[in-house]
Amino acid sequence: MPDSPLKPEFDYYVANQDDFVKKYNGKVIVLKNKQVIGTYDDVPTAIFETQKKGEILGTFLVQKVEPGTGAYTQTFHSRVA
Repeated sequence: MPDSPLKPEFDYYVANQDDFVKKYNGKVIVLKNKQVIGTYDDVPTAIFETQKKGEILGTFLVQKVEPGTGAYTQTFHSRVA
């Protein structure tokens, strides 16, 4: 993942996971530019609603918020077809 443009967002999530769990446990958050730009109940809704707001796949990170390292879901969406 070193070349992924979303690595900074994932690193931000990991560094702030405890705070995110306190605030968003069980939710799915969308991160862009090291900011939470949306909170949703599931991944498909998070992706769909974020795209409706004009964001482009591959420019934001969708992350399920749960405690522990098992919660790390490194799912990266690319614009490459």
